[in-house]
Order: sequence, then C-alpha cells, then structure tokens
Amino acid sequence: MIADRYRELVATRVHRPDAIAEAAARRIPPAAPVGPAGRVLIVAADHPARGALATGGRPLAMADRVDLLDRLCTALARPGVTGVLAGADVVEDLLLLGALDGKSVFGSMNRGGLAGADWEIDDRFTGYTPDGLVRSGLQGGKMLLRLDYADGRTAPVLERCGRAVSLLNASRLVAMVEPFVSRRTGGVLGNDLSTEAVARSAAIASGLGDTSARTWLKLPVVDDMERVAAASTLPVVLLGGEAAADSGAAYARWARALALPTVIGLTAGRSLLYPADDDVEAAVDTAVGLL
Repeated sequence: MIADRYRELVATRVHRPDAIAEAAARRIPPAAPVGPAGRVLIVAADHPARGALATGGRPLAMADRVDLLDRLCTALARPGVTGVLAGADVVEDLLLLGALDGKSVFGSMNRGGLAGADWEIDDRFTGYTPDGLVRSGLQGGKMLLRLDYADGRTAPVLERCGRAVSLLNASRLVAMVEPFVSRRTGGVLGNDLSTEAVARSAAIASGLGDTSARTWLKLPVVDDMERVAAASTLPVVLLGGEAAADSGAAYARWARALALPTVIGLTAGRSLLYPADDDVEAAVDTAVGLL
C-alpha cells in the first residue's frame, strides 16, 4: 500500500469515522458464503487481535499493519479467493480500501485469550458480537474453542461458544468454530494435533448451540483426516497454520484433505500471506488450484 493510502485511512478514522459504516452499507455482498462451485478460500488475518504476531521466524511480522493490508489486498484480488476472516479493525481498513466487494467476510469474536497469557484458555469474547456482525452486513462469525481438560476455565468458554453459535444461527449467519484439545506443558498452552484429539474436538464443537444448521468447523490438517472428517456431517474448512518451510508438502496434505466429502475449502492466513518465498500471489494461486 502506498503511504498516501495509509495516511488517508488514518485521516478518515480521525475526521470521518462514520465513513466505515457507510462503506459497510455500500459493500456489494456475495451471493452466498461459498463460491459458485460450493468451495471456499478464506484468507485469515485475525491473529494480531490476540497478540499472535510472529510468522516465518519474524516475531513482529504481523505487527506491520501497512504490510499486512498490502498482502491482504493482493490476496483478495486473486481469482478464486472467496473471503476474509479478521477482527473489526482489519475488516474496517479493508472496507475503506474497497477490497471486500463480493467477498464473504467473517468477523473474529473471541480474542481475549492472548497468546502466552496465564489466562489464555479463558478466551473471552472481546471482538465482534452477533449484533455487530449483522449491523456490519458480514456473513458469519468465527470463534476459537480450546478444550483443556485440566483447567476448569474451559467450562465457561464452552458455554460462551455455545451461546454464540445459537445467536449466529438465529441471525442466519455462519458460525465458524475452531476447536482444539489443548494442555499446558511447562507452563505453555499447546494444541494436541493427534488424530484422536482433533476428531474429539470436532465432535464436541458440532454439538454446540441449539441448532447446527449454519455451523462450520475450522480444523487443522492432521494424519488420517478421514477419521477426523468422519466425526461430523458439518462443513469443514481447513486451517492453514504457520507458513511451512516445505510449502509443497503442505499443499499436498491440503489436496488430500480437500478430497474428503465434508471439506469445502481452506481458511488460511500466514501460510498464504507470508509464504517462505514471500510471493503472496503464487501462494494464493496454488491454493486456488487445489480447490
């Protein structure tokens, strides 16, 4: 993004804050939350709101907002990209830049479990609310659900996510749930990426709320994805994860998982926005080709 556009964003926020709501009202919505072939490629950029800024060995890569917006605009302009997932600040920057016409936009809801915090498992809903998603004309909301069986603070997180799923479904919005079985090792909270744990988290997330009619699961690609996908009939979008040094191997794993009947596409962030060779267009085009 050229410096003038950056200054323009800041000036708009200072002098014309109502321009954000006006841009949201003007935005051309997508015909459906999925693409014409029923597939999705959603670019994820909600990491900064949780303080997760590192990628590819660069501890503050995602802290450079101008660079992040440049990469997002590049990715969203590629054919086959159906949408974006982000917090309100990033969504609003993209709205003001006119980058979201025809795209599905998913707002990130619970960002209170700051990366590395003592209370990380207690992931409060500090981002979008269901009412805010409706008011902004977005297509859905995403929530992170980490299940630590040794930490009682998991129970209220489950309850809050269940309530959010019900409210999103009632508003006819997609409820995108990203579940993990998690545990602390040496004081650090980590996710169990075994097949058994991911399948269990998918089964638990599928049962949230008073209806699952518009619930999607956002799941990591692990060994034996057939067993994971068999845990539910809900649509699954694959989690891209950290940018891989061997992008070819990562793409091959995605391709195998995309062949499963419940998998409808990808929700990838760092692996597309910060690829090892820094070629965002090529990374996105490769992912589109897999679909």
